Amino acid sequence: MGTRKPLLSDLICSASHVPSNYIRPISDRPNLDEVQSLQGDSIPLIDLQHLDGPDRSTVIKEIGQACQNHGFFQVKNHGIPEAVIHNMLAVSRGFFKLPESERLKSYSDDPLKTVRLSTSFNVKTEKVSNWRDFLRLHCYPLEDYIHEWPSNPPSFREDVAEYCRNARGLALRLVEAISESLGLEREYIDRALGKHGQHMAINYYPPCPQPQLTYGLPAHADPNVITILLQDDVPGLQVLKNGHWLAVNPIPNTFIVNIGDQIQVLSNDRYKSVLHRAVVNCNKERISIPTFYCPSPDALMGPAPQLIDHHHPALYRSFPYSQYYHNFWNRGLATETCLDMFRTSSS
Repeated sequence: MGTRKPLLSDLICSASHVPSNYIRPISDRPNLDEVQSLQGDSIPLIDLQHLDGPDRSTVIKEIGQACQNHGFFQVKNHGIPEAVIHNMLAVSRGFFKLPESERLKSYSDDPLKTVRLSTSFNVKTEKVSNWRDFLRLHCYPLEDYIHEWPSNPPSFREDVAEYCRNARGLALRLVEAISESLGLEREYIDRALGKHGQHMAINYYPPCPQPQLTYGLPAHADPNVITILLQDDVPGLQVLKNGHWLAVNPIPNTFIVNIGDQIQVLSNDRYKSVLHRAVVNCNKERISIPTFYCPSPDALMGPAPQLIDHHHPALYRSFPYSQYYHNFWNRGLATETCLDMFRTSSS
């Protein structure tokens, strides 16, 4: 018996069936034939071209409606150059094509590490594994972390840093817009996030011989503020809407944005973070790159005082973000959301 391969992509090179530890119980399978695939209009597509012009209020309104009704939207004319997107996808693919020994230099199952390659979600606590490998990177402030990143492929640090700077710029514009859409000052959410945090995952989903038995990632809501998703041209993201799973098909050079649990808290439930999942397929590998924009660990999160009154009592107590994230990580994706642990008795 050789040593067990820690990464899925090295384990399953020639597998004709899904290993038993990846098989979901029957009550918790993707039921892929029941998923609705709506071409392009499954979630709103918002044109950001006029966000910084005289039509700002129209775009803000669209963003507010998307947050309220979907929890998800897509953005075009977002200002991130095509070359930056192309390089990010190319270098991500390149990293997962490196020899196993080279990739494993970044391997760790310690969730506190700021750079780590791992597999599934939380290998220490979960009962069923997920069909993905991932490289997770902290990326703000960049100069604190970039020296820890992989140095292979040779352009990795440069390409990823350029992408991170661009993604952060977009996140800040969207956070301001969401703040305004709630009737708060433009800077309200920005200030609520303390010193800010940003990390990203480069998810690699290998082809799967029996995709109906497993998930790339099961249903979950994101614990952070907003997530900006870059994906290649292979579908896999599904979003829950009115009790049905919708497939979100990739549109080139757009990003998918979803609000996380902290926006739900700040907005006192006016905006809800929404369950979403990743499914896999038998023909093609898929790469997805979510950027998670977060409060800094010491930032105190709670509903915005301006959104609380006699008719709208505070639904959440205040808590440091580090406490929320710790709970999210340790509960794993099993119970979908950990907002309930922070609700007040009045809710």
